[in-house]
Amino acid sequence: MMKVAVVGAGVMGSGIALCSIQAGYPTVLFDVNEAAIARGLKYIKEQLEIAVTKGKCSRENADNSLGLLSSTPDRSTLIADFIIEAVLEQLPIKKELFQFLETINSQDTIFATNTSSIPITQIGGSLKHPERLVGVHFFNPAHIMKLVEVIKGVATDPIIAEKAFNWSQSLGKKTVYAADAPGFIVNRVARHYYVESLKALEENVAPLEQIDRLLESSGFKMGPFKLMDLIGVDTNFSVTSSMYQQFHQDPKFRPNRIQQQKVDAGHHGRKTKQGFYKYEE
Repeated sequence: MMKVAVVGAGVMGSGIALCSIQAGYPTVLFDVNEAAIARGLKYIKEQLEIAVTKGKCSRENADNSLGLLSSTPDRSTLIADFIIEAVLEQLPIKKELFQFLETINSQDTIFATNTSSIPITQIGGSLKHPERLVGVHFFNPAHIMKLVEVIKGVATDPIIAEKAFNWSQSLGKKTVYAADAPGFIVNRVARHYYVESLKALEENVAPLEQIDRLLESSGFKMGPFKLMDLIGVDTNFSVTSSMYQQFHQDPKFRPNRIQQQKVDAGHHGRKTKQGFYKYEE
């Protein structure tokens, strides 16, 4: 059975690890922060309990899934058949991570990045074997959202991309191929859902609560401000900033000062109990 490693124990990484163990893959969850690992493991257990309570998963399957899960704060032990990162949306961090992982893993290991916006070709540019790197982009919350984008960089081996595609499908995901362009498919289209809503708030067109209600009444399941809180205001802002640079400061992708203030204040959404809305414990 293929061994999977997930790098990054935030909500996204933990959700990917949850998908992996539910599909029967032995999976290790890594983070340099042991407190983050503890939160990630707690999140996975809570989500499995919810699934059992709702009748979506049997107690036996939940226990078996947890039996496939391990964790580590030591990245020198990250040796696996399939390694996917869900770390900060910053190119230098991702490049350094894969450069290191390349030195300790076999030539058969598949490397995957969950980047939301950075071109795969850029991340793999400094690798000795960029053909082993592929984009596998989940959506938050990863264990609930069905869509996954698989992205081939210029150097990605088509066989590697196909294996990543098949792995995603084995998790029960609706998997699509996307071109290696900033934001890929979904984030490129959805970016303006956030940017234009923030601009409307900035120009005092309406309060954020009203903007959310209006868009929800138009058919969207969740308003933009509620959705930014769920994804992480900091993560959403990072993706917007990255795409703004990737599109050479095209004004339509300009990050918003209101969101910047939220990030500076540490109001990152549900995970910090404060974002555009406040959340109880």
